[in-house]
Amino acid sequence: MPGKDASTPRVFLVRHGETAWTLSGRFTGRSEISLTPHGTTQVQRTAALLFGPGKLVDPERIVKMWVSPRVRARVTAGLLFKDRETGRKGEEEGKVGEGKKEEEEVGVGGKGLGKVGEGLGEEWAVTEELAEWDYGLYEGLLTAEIRRGRKERVLDADRAWDIWKDGSPEQVTARLDGLIAKVRGLQRGRMNGEEKADVVLVAHGHILRAFAKRWLEYPLEFPLSMMLEPGGVGILSYQHHNIEEPAFLLGMGIP
Repeated sequence: MPGKDASTPRVFLVRHGETAWTLSGRFTGRSEISLTPHGTTQVQRTAALLFGPGKLVDPERIVKMWVSPRVRARVTAGLLFKDRETGRKGEEEGKVGEGKKEEEEVGVGGKGLGKVGEGLGEEWAVTEELAEWDYGLYEGLLTAEIRRGRKERVLDADRAWDIWKDGSPEQVTARLDGLIAKVRGLQRGRMNGEEKADVVLVAHGHILRAFAKRWLEYPLEFPLSMMLEPGGVGILSYQHHNIEEPAFLLGMGIP
């Protein structure tokens, strides 16, 4: 960030690359869906442009990176930092699913991030707090299919079903608020560039947008429409170098 905001800590929200289900719009929670070849290319291009020394996401400024346990997120994390400067190895938080062939290609084992952790430049952790929304019986369905099925069961007479209001948002809120507390605990006292303070979160479309709402202290049902493309990067920060003024960084100059 230029000028007076250049040293303010940032939180980078990185959505995993394209999968077959992101193309079709199917709800993808706990299902382990691999990146498409185009999804891999998306992430590689994002990494080449934005990740690395002196770039927007500079390993020298990252204090922590949290990653969803889903394969598509861990593979994305590995591609973002592959062949970049090495640093301290990370740790694992929470339960992680079994590895797949796609993981092996970027050195991701069945636990944590495996060899990928060697290329992140800073500490990393896999955490269930960033697992995608648990869609339950609606896993793999389209919004239109869910609404049609509910209509057939004579549900939602007053309004259409909405994941933000009807998808157990209180559970998602609780785990995201816990993660936000961890992020602010790291960034508090580093609001003016005293030490490295940037955080990277690699996860999924719904959970990252939910994180942005909670960062701004809005309830999840608050009608704040946001989009985050596969392989895309969003940025949160603070106004006036003040930990009590969390903000959504709508745009910034590229270093």
